[in-house]
Amino acid sequence: MKWSLHNLCFLFLTLMTVFWSCENDIERVSMLTDETEVPKIKGNNIEVIYSDSAKVQVQMLAPAYQQFPDVERPYMEFPEGLEVYFYDDSLRIESEIQANYAIYYTEEGLWHATGNVVAHRLDTGEALQTEELFWDENMELIWSDAYTRIQNEDGIFYGRKGFESDQNLDNWQLKGTSGTVEVKEDEE
Repeated sequence: MKWSLHNLCFLFLTLMTVFWSCENDIERVSMLTDETEVPKIKGNNIEVIYSDSAKVQVQMLAPAYQQFPDVERPYMEFPEGLEVYFYDDSLRIESEIQANYAIYYTEEGLWHATGNVVAHRLDTGEALQTEELFWDENMELIWSDAYTRIQNEDGIFYGRKGFESDQNLDNWQLKGTSGTVEVKEDEE
């Protein structure tokens, strides 16, 4: 193979470009590898069981889990959703919650679930559907500012601007309400 001046110049320029681009700038490398953006703990197909005095109270299932404890607002993330089951003293499921995505802010005790959030109380048959749900464990409150649908034995109720409730859904209030109520006639 014969090397022409043109080929030698092209080879020289190519090598100079490669060597020039291989600069090690420590600040740039540090910015690209910020460890606070990387989860400290990751898991797939996890199951978490909370119990008190050897009695199961809550079971949580999630296809994926990530924990970020070193960020300004530490959190646990469930990027592929989760299912949560609450048990009574006889180990029967009392209620359940499902969502397509959830995040838990550990220092605040605040859950934020989004995407097809469904909560269901098996004892009353009451069901709640919304696209976003917040649960403050410390205040024992749940709420949403998104469109919400609640169905119970009295009918179906809609909250165009969300709802507020205690965490057991015993006392709920819809915001911007409408609905259908079944009225039972007296047999007299």
